Amino acid sequence: QVQLVESGGGLVQAGGSLELSCAASGSILRVYTMGWYRQAPGQQRELVAQITRDLIRDYQDSVKGRFTISRDKVMNIAYLQMNSLKPEDTALYYCSADVSIVGRESSRTYWGQGTQVTVSS
Repeated sequence: QVQLVESGGGLVQAGGSLELSCAASGSILRVYTMGWYRQAPGQQRELVAQITRDLIRDYQDSVKGRFTISRDKVMNIAYLQMNSLKPEDTALYYCSADVSIVGRESSRTYWGQGTQVTVSS
């Protein structure tokens, strides 16, 4: 069906930057909202940012002004540019996408495996 593969995570010092990418592939008919979530050890998964097909963006308050979400609608890729990173941004970051597949008009949410972001102080 659909696979989401994240990349771009790594170790960075506080104040540094990283860009995450998420590529959706498979028998895709249309990709609707795409988003980034994160989960720190012992914590629940939380929304970081999301972007609709109409390019409407929403951000968690803690990342506003620092993170930017974007997408390539032709290639079905979502990006998360992270600037001014803080140690509290350390988490496993997951990509999500609401996708309809060929032969079925309704959509469902798919998830990637996650990419680790670690910010040192």
